[in-house]
Amino acid sequence: MAALLRVGPDALLRVNDLVFPCRLGRSGRRADKVEGDGATPIGRFPLRTVFYRPDRGEAPAGGLPVRALDPSMGWCDDPADPAYNQPVTLPYRASAETLWRDDDLYDIVVVLGHNDDPVVVGAGSAIFLHVAAADGRPTAGCVALAVADLRRVLALCDENAEIEISAESKSRAI
Repeated sequence: MAALLRVGPDALLRVNDLVFPCRLGRSGRRADKVEGDGATPIGRFPLRTVFYRPDRGEAPAGGLPVRALDPSMGWCDDPADPAYNQPVTLPYRASAETLWRDDDLYDIVVVLGHNDDPVVVGAGSAIFLHVAAADGRPTAGCVALAVADLRRVLALCDENAEIEISAESKSRAI
């Protein structure tokens, strides 16, 4: 079992001696994450819970808590709402992301402990580790892996697993 996943400046996720290409936010990475900026937050975050679509595959193996998704599950992304950056039941009175998606991106979705202890209003919500889009497009701020790679990584995780996301490397002018 592994306790630390590392995403380096090369946009590769490393766990133990394994290396996987990953997708990150369309706006790069930021230490000062802001709601809606499209950036992946820099830092070290616990992996909280794994959700999966039971109609699209078996529960992922590993030592993290696992819960089946259902169509009523959402995640509040409205900074003005008291449930900001927390799970909610849909339909919800404020803006909330639907976790039961028509595409396959949340067939497996892992909640990262970003901005949740405590929640800071406007500092970003719904930061997940999830399935990468087949067309290779970036995420809205999450970390994404091919589904087979995600299953392999989760099988190596224990209940203390964390992800560390490093800053992008800066090229030097010559």
